[in-house]
Amino acid sequence: MKKVDPRFEKFVKKKSPAAIKEAFKQEKRKYKKERAEFFEQKKKEEREKSAAPIIKREAVSIKKDEQMPLNKYIAHCGICSRRDAVEIIKDGQVKVNNEIITEPGHKILSTDHVTVKGKKINVSKNLVYILLNKPKDYITTTDDPQKRKTVLDLIKNATTERVYPVGRLDRNTSGVLLLTNDGELAQKLTHPSNQVKKIYAVTLDKALAMSDFEKILKGVVLEDGPAPVDALSYSDVKDKRQLGIEIHSGKNRIVRRIFESLGYDVKNLDRVMFGGLTKKNIERGRYRFLAEKEIRNIKFFGKGKK
Repeated sequence: MKKVDPRFEKFVKKKSPAAIKEAFKQEKRKYKKERAEFFEQKKKEEREKSAAPIIKREAVSIKKDEQMPLNKYIAHCGICSRRDAVEIIKDGQVKVNNEIITEPGHKILSTDHVTVKGKKINVSKNLVYILLNKPKDYITTTDDPQKRKTVLDLIKNATTERVYPVGRLDRNTSGVLLLTNDGELAQKLTHPSNQVKKIYAVTLDKALAMSDFEKILKGVVLEDGPAPVDALSYSDVKDKRQLGIEIHSGKNRIVRRIFESLGYDVKNLDRVMFGGLTKKNIERGRYRFLAEKEIRNIKFFGKGKK
């Protein structure tokens, strides 16, 4: 600002306190705007750095005269995991050469025309691996007849490939969720024989008694069989409602049902680890792509070690 010659100061119109205050507010708003733009640009640069690595699928096409089980083919097409494909087929949603097939093991040829829910499917060429920090109130599915919010709504701008969730987190459970179109990996991570490690942070409605703590470690028996637990601990010695639990079972609502069987209500359930993957540096409701090293690690994990 140009300074006024001291000899002419008395002729200069001075700003009122209100004008000075308004000018200060404008400067403050300008600073906040520039600061917000700076950090937004930084976030944009970080997002670009963590763009999806292009992973090319090794040829998974069916050779001439070779046959492949229908559920395996659907998984390779990136529609869902092999296990979920079984349900889709049994529900009569799959046609081969315009004929509804309800047998998951039905063998198909390279020349067959396969549709799921009326749409022709083909083997995905590019593999995508997305790690989501799922919030509550989202359904872990690719399609909900009731039109509720699904986890795919959270990643709709991430990729043009058709991806699906690996395993399930119920509507009121938050935390680590992997989405991919790699049917082979999804099958590996969800198959019980591979004993993939899952760790949850649990908040109960009341303190967990030591006698019940011991029962859970020994293994409670639920309506669908035993529920083995690999590890259990109090997260806060002063608040015995807070616990950490490690399991490898993939049964539906297994953690909630373990505590409910002993008279406890799970108020909050958050998955903090799945197969060695954590939600570190991922805000709730946000996602990131797996790095190539992470993809290699999760593909070649040792049984029971992840």
